[in-house]
Amino acid sequence: MEFHGERNLWSFMDEERKSIKLPRRLSFGDGDQQQSSSEPENIRSASAARPDVAASEPTIPPWPMSPGTPWTLSPVRTSPSKSLLYHCIASLHRHEGNIFSITLSRDFIFTSSESSRIHVWKQPDCTEIGCIKATSGQIRAILASGKILFTAHGDCKIRIWNASNAENFRPKKITTLPQRGRFSLFSKKSSQQHNDRISCLAYNKEDKLLYTGSWDKTVKAWKINERRCVDSFVAHEGHINGIAINQEDGCVFTCSSDGSVKIWRRVFGESSHILTMTLKFQLSPVNALALSLSSTTTLLYSGSSDGLINFWEKEKMSGRYNHGGFLQGHHFAVLCLVALGELVFSGSEDATIRVWRREEGNCFHSCLSVIEGHHGPVRCLAVALETENLVRVKGLLVYSASLDQTFKVWRVKVFPAEKVHLVDETAAAKDPQREIVECETSPVLSPSWVEKKLQGNYFQ
Repeated sequence: MEFHGERNLWSFMDEERKSIKLPRRLSFGDGDQQQSSSEPENIRSASAARPDVAASEPTIPPWPMSPGTPWTLSPVRTSPSKSLLYHCIASLHRHEGNIFSITLSRDFIFTSSESSRIHVWKQPDCTEIGCIKATSGQIRAILASGKILFTAHGDCKIRIWNASNAENFRPKKITTLPQRGRFSLFSKKSSQQHNDRISCLAYNKEDKLLYTGSWDKTVKAWKINERRCVDSFVAHEGHINGIAINQEDGCVFTCSSDGSVKIWRRVFGESSHILTMTLKFQLSPVNALALSLSSTTTLLYSGSSDGLINFWEKEKMSGRYNHGGFLQGHHFAVLCLVALGELVFSGSEDATIRVWRREEGNCFHSCLSVIEGHHGPVRCLAVALETENLVRVKGLLVYSASLDQTFKVWRVKVFPAEKVHLVDETAAAKDPQREIVECETSPVLSPSWVEKKLQGNYFQ
């Protein structure tokens, strides 16, 4: 493993620049080659009641940019709608391959890609402070929990890192799972090792259990303190694409390309797990999971290849998950999901990010906005709460990576929902399906991704 030191990428994130239009620029490699583009990235705002339409505002001459930075700022535009405002504050394009995973800690942003590197950025100003270069293949999944970073590598092993020093980032590898045994010096693979790529990670903080899902159709549970695998079970009939944990009761949720979502529970006093429920409402592959916890309800979301987001609500008494409906709006497969409070963020193969909001006291959802700017499928998302004031205006930072090989940072402001009086409450009660306003989009896809799409290997 090799560590590469600090490098300042950009220092011009300023929320107050609401009237500045900057030209879009792309950078390749380390910023020594730059290419201008005439296609702007827009700031838009949207509400649940109208399509996401950009307003035409007069522009102001751009500010000069630092010549060495590979980051670019998008033009700023405003709209009279005030439910949600978003702004692409930075965009980075490199020839290092696709980014597979994004994870956040208190101080850092971590990204992993097919270049076998883990890039580390300081949060929230996005200064790159280093990277970890691995020699064990592509890094498909990463997960930060507190001061610990878990990384899944192309050799089907997991590395655990101490990433605690915020001032002088020097990651220290704690261990590799599975560990090489005394009598396996000449064996290439451990009996505890996955047989195919590790696609997803989840961590039970209370029990110190790391769960890994793999394309070999199995889930493994690793006891971090003991540095060993304590349980392994075949979870699905297809590739496992996502895994999530309810930190309150320890339930494990898995989703697969076989079209099912399953709920597992650890046997009390043991390490083994048993299947408690199978949720199979969709026929297409399920690509992502997200869990929303609040004092009043628990909701499980799943994103599938038919473009739908199904959700289930947990019964308080029985603990059973009942299907509550689906969110419709994406034109192609949903590839990633993030739930934060009453908000749900979804990234799709249609090159857009949608922001959904659940109404207080019920399971009705509305699409607040369609965030456009990527030119290929949005592969992974991460969201951090930046500010929240007394009038419940939320300031968020959204990090997204696409198969167009770009990594973008968005500043999002979500305003409180207005009280809406239903015209016909009786009809609404009879029909549990809430009408979702379709926001028309026409994404421009990158030629490289379209070529991969035609070859059928765009998710490989």
